[in-house]
Amino acid sequence: MGLENNKCDRCNEKAESLTGSYFNVQMICKPCDAKEQAHPKFEEAKSAETEECIKGNLNYEGIGLPEDLKQ
Repeated sequence: MGLENNKCDRCNEKAESLTGSYFNVQMICKPCDAKEQAHPKFEEAKSAETEECIKGNLNYEGIGLPEDLKQ
């Protein structure tokens, strides 16, 4: 996963930029990020990651990708 060939880990499309998912460790494109942010569990995922970072866990793997966001 990551920046190999600048492809999104979720949709496998080429992307000019990638960002980290709050649900898991995938690097995702802007369209996938927009879908993620619109998901009902997004705030839960974001909050959980923030809490883990505050605790010093910088390797948090997320709460898991919801089935309806899997491609």
